[in-house]
Amino acid sequence: MPSGENEDTTGAPAPAPRDGDGPVGVVHPVVRDGDPVLHRPCTPVTVFDDALRRLEADMVASMYAADGVGLAANQIGVDARMFVMDCPDARGHRVVATVVNPVLKLPLLARRVTEDEGCLSVPGETAPVERAATAVVTGFDVFGEPVRVSTDGVAAVCLQHETDHLDGTLYVDRLDAPTRAAVLTAAGLEPR
Repeated sequence: MPSGENEDTTGAPAPAPRDGDGPVGVVHPVVRDGDPVLHRPCTPVTVFDDALRRLEADMVASMYAADGVGLAANQIGVDARMFVMDCPDARGHRVVATVVNPVLKLPLLARRVTEDEGCLSVPGETAPVERAATAVVTGFDVFGEPVRVSTDGVAAVCLQHETDHLDGTLYVDRLDAPTRAAVLTAAGLEPR
């Protein structure tokens, strides 16, 4: 998910994985819409090892290099059920998280919001998408410890957007066919 008007303006530096104790990430190119890895559910992570921590570092580095606020593993071509995010909530506080094997939970009576949404895999384009105003994701960190992220604002949209990626769904899949085709064409991608 690309950063936008709601990005953090506090000037806080980007966090390093595990307060600098983790590996330094390598920037990978972001996979574009149309690549099969984006259009199928990702494989659950079963091994929590140094390779997974390197993947986390690579994902964080790739997200920041692409000026994003969230990135799913399949967006750098890796078939693993994992995302990273650094995104503001409704009060402008940064929500920084890595979630492995996320499970999205939306309140039954959640207020809905429609906001312009974009995606690093559909570069430069946005379109209005309706989402829940609040969201909760449970899962694990890269050490296999349970994590829970409960948030609102852009961060809630990010939780939903990134979990969608891991299910093989892009935000453009939530658009009607003519709008989806227009957005993909404008991004220089093949309409579908």
